[in-house]
Amino acid sequence: MAAGRRGAEREDRWTVPMLEARAGGSAERFAGWIGTKHPVAVFFAALLSGFAVLAGLSLLLGLFVTDVLLHVGGVGHADESVITSIVADRTPFLTDVSEVGSTVGGAPVLPILVGLIALVCAVLRKWRIAAFAVFVLIVESATYRVTSLVVPRHRPTVHRLEDLPVNASYPSGHTAASIAVYAGLVLLLTSAIRTRGLRVAAWIVAVVLPIFVASSRMYRGMHHPLDVAGGVLVGIGAVVVLLFACRAAEAAVRAPARSRSRVARHRRMQAAS
Repeated sequence: MAAGRRGAEREDRWTVPMLEARAGGSAERFAGWIGTKHPVAVFFAALLSGFAVLAGLSLLLGLFVTDVLLHVGGVGHADESVITSIVADRTPFLTDVSEVGSTVGGAPVLPILVGLIALVCAVLRKWRIAAFAVFVLIVESATYRVTSLVVPRHRPTVHRLEDLPVNASYPSGHTAASIAVYAGLVLLLTSAIRTRGLRVAAWIVAVVLPIFVASSRMYRGMHHPLDVAGGVLVGIGAVVVLLFACRAAEAAVRAPARSRSRVARHRRMQAAS
């Protein structure tokens, strides 16, 4: 019994409430609509559906920004002048700092980080956490690639510190990736932490890192403020897609138990009547 209690306690420590489907919620309804009880199939069906929606919304927003918003009043000029002002204040120290900011928001740091998290979780057989860590970055990256290809925008007309395609300014992939990974993982972590101080500290990190990354990308002349704003939305969208996919998979896992519970309740009601 003691061993069983210790096992239950370990399981509780690894429980992530944020990945659990709400009874009667959209994830559970989606899992039922798919018509298969296999959680992997449900996960990928939800993942691909969510990606299609996210990519479509990102494309529509990108077209609105580049074809409409930038031509309204002085929006385009203001978007450019912000970067001109930032670049005018460059120093060797700040340039080095911006390189660090770009590094923590892109390759190889983020792929290595999510790979290590996924490996540890796979060893512990925490598949949904592993899937979240890996696929939140994949969904973000795929959405960024599609959007930047279909919605080309020239980078700021300043001296840029990196040699990247000049017409891939919108959205900011580094900003999106840092939000998807850092904020996404902290969201999972804090849903399982009861200590208020630890939750606050974790969220400070989750907020400060993407701001640091976004500021570094603008400092280096790679993105405008509106590109960063687009990246923020893509990053948040990737987190939402993975939450939905993981919850749908969890709903598929629990479907037989819930079905048995409903049958038992129905029988008890019949017996009582």
